[in-house]
Amino acid sequence: MVDSKKNCDTIDIFNSGFLPFPKHFTTTCIHAAQEPEKWKSLAIVPPIIMSSTFKQPEPGQITGYEYGRFNNPTRETLEGIIKTLHGAKYAYIFGSGMGAFSSLLGLLKAGDNIICTEDIYGGTNKLFSEIAVPMGMTLTYVDPTNTSEFAKAVQPKTKLIWVESPTNPCLKLVDIQEVAKIAQKNNIILGVDNTFASIYLQRPLDLGATICGYSLTKYMNGHSDIIMGCMVVNDDVLGKRLQFLQMTIGAVPSPFDCSQVIRGIKTLEIRMHQHMINSLTVAKFLESHPNVDKVAHPGLPSHPQHDIAKKQMSGHSGMIALYLKGGVNEAKIFLKALKIFTVGISLGGYESLAQAPFFMTHALIPEEQRRRAGIVEGLIRMSIGLEDPEDLIADLNQALNKMTQGHTGGEACGAMSNRCRCSH
Repeated sequence: MVDSKKNCDTIDIFNSGFLPFPKHFTTTCIHAAQEPEKWKSLAIVPPIIMSSTFKQPEPGQITGYEYGRFNNPTRETLEGIIKTLHGAKYAYIFGSGMGAFSSLLGLLKAGDNIICTEDIYGGTNKLFSEIAVPMGMTLTYVDPTNTSEFAKAVQPKTKLIWVESPTNPCLKLVDIQEVAKIAQKNNIILGVDNTFASIYLQRPLDLGATICGYSLTKYMNGHSDIIMGCMVVNDDVLGKRLQFLQMTIGAVPSPFDCSQVIRGIKTLEIRMHQHMINSLTVAKFLESHPNVDKVAHPGLPSHPQHDIAKKQMSGHSGMIALYLKGGVNEAKIFLKALKIFTVGISLGGYESLAQAPFFMTHALIPEEQRRRAGIVEGLIRMSIGLEDPEDLIADLNQALNKMTQGHTGGEACGAMSNRCRCSH
């Protein structure tokens, strides 16, 4: 087994050069919007109110709750926690991340232009390219790392700039503050998908974003057992519009699922600390392996936007973009050999996952666009979980070594490119 304990001991997440961690964070997670006095039972744990409808003392007299699609006490509690954590006026919960992001289209109309980064989650890409465009909107792709492209892409009818930072799956960073200046100058909505960072590590609204969105399924919940999304805003007009869209479209989660996320958020700070230690430990190991071409991790000085990460983030999550030396064959050998890592989509849970975006989460994006964004056959997106890091490194080491062992005829065939003719 590879001994990584020494590497783990040298990682100091509190003096890493990133922004300070937010203060009083876990206290807020545990207590905000959850006062026992809100409930007749004085319960410390917010109760799960499953009722789909609520009694009206007189016809048309609403005492606070009317119908579960409109509002619900358990969902309202989760929204209150998220609002407080963001220091925001409005937070609205949806039945999935894509349900939340779909509400963006309700803020726009035919003829409006959307600026979107090339390197972005496949589902979001399809939302814009195959739903928004047929509805009469136009779509402009830009390089997330080139701020000047955002400025050049602005048109008179540009109404939304939507970015991820870090991006999915290549972990590129957008300079949110600089893009926010462009958006504000041109009266454009700037939305940031903050799923990869969580509110603990990055605060897009404080950096100038108009909307902060999440797949709460990931780090915010952290336990891989619910599907949920969220949109957070300060703007009164947008806040009221998003509330209307949430109620009218009806893409809302169950009260039970909301209770699960309320529970998950309570340990967000503790989990993110360990995700940071584990992922940076693994990333440093991967950089030294001969079968690895490159590693993208915002905590590594080798990351092209490492300085931007330190400028706008309090740290990095458990996400790693691993580029293998080779292509489809090597990716298959590597993924098949993994024992502790599970091959599967999603991220941000306590378990470690690995997947090949070219064939999985981003397979429906046109190949030319995938390659232009850096999504190639040898790219492996890894979500580093909470397991012991030495065990994760040992698993990765044996799987990487299988890439060489998978070739026949003695010596490894050069750089193990797609042109390799060896049998596998």
